[in-house]
Amino acid sequence: MMIYCFFLGASFTQLYGVIIHEATHNLAAATSFQNRLIGLLANIALPFPIAMSFRRYHLEHHTFQGVIGFDPDLPLEWEKKLIRGNSFLKFIWIIIYPIMYVVRGLAMGKEPCFWEYVNWVFTITFDVLIYHFCGMRGLLYLFLSLWVGYSIHPAAAHFIQEHYTFDDGQETYSYYGILNLFFMNIGYHNEHHDFAKVPWSNLPEIRKIAPEFYDNLAYHTSWFMVHWNFIFQKQYGPQSRVGRTVEDHKKGRKLVKTILNESKILKGE
Repeated sequence: MMIYCFFLGASFTQLYGVIIHEATHNLAAATSFQNRLIGLLANIALPFPIAMSFRRYHLEHHTFQGVIGFDPDLPLEWEKKLIRGNSFLKFIWIIIYPIMYVVRGLAMGKEPCFWEYVNWVFTITFDVLIYHFCGMRGLLYLFLSLWVGYSIHPAAAHFIQEHYTFDDGQETYSYYGILNLFFMNIGYHNEHHDFAKVPWSNLPEIRKIAPEFYDNLAYHTSWFMVHWNFIFQKQYGPQSRVGRTVEDHKKGRKLVKTILNESKILKGE
C-alpha cells in the first residue's frame, strides 16, 4: 500500500492541495462562494478538513508575509530552538510537517469561522461514506497519502522551497523544474506573491514578460535537492526564515506606497 500511497496517492494529494490553493485565491471559479465549494470538493480526497482553514490562514500569510506573530506560515519559536541544524530532527520535523501546520494554526489563538465548521461537517460526512463503501483500508489509504504527500514526497518540498532562506538569504524562491507541469506551476512562487490574482496557467508568462525581475533571483530546479540540502546541511533549519516586526512591516508598506505615488503608478499617469 505504501508504494501506491507514495507514487499515486501522495502525488494526487499534492495536486488537490494546489487546487485548494487556487480556490483560496478565487481563481478557480467566478465567485467567492463557488471557489469555496471547489475547495470543499477538492478536500474530499484529503480526509482531514483543511480547505477552509487553509483559505483563512494562507490569505493572512500573503498579507503579513514574514511578520512575527501574524504570519501563520512562520515556524514557532520552539520549533527553531529545538531543531536548529540537527539533520535527524529536521527529517522528523519534515515527517510531522502536516501536524505542524495544524499546530501553527492553533497557536494563532483564533476561533474557527463558519466555513471551517462547514468544512469539518462536510469532510467527516465523506469520510464516513468512504469508510462505508471502501472500508478502513480505503480510508487509511487516503490518510497515508495525505501524510506522505505533505511531508516526504518530493512535491512537498515546495513548502521548504517557497520561503526558507539558503546561502543568499533571499526571502522567497521559485522552483523552475519539470514537476511544475503536473503540479500546476506551484513552484512559481515569486511570481505568485507578486501577482496573487494571476491563475496558475499564466504564472510562467510573468517570468517571460519580465525576465529582468526574475532571472537574476536565486531559484531551485530540483525539489529532491531542496529536501536533501535542507536536511543535511547544518546551517539550514526552521530558523532559516526572514522575520520582521509588525512595525517594520507597516513602515515597509508605507514606503512602497510612497514610491508608487512618486512614480505616478498609483495615479495612473
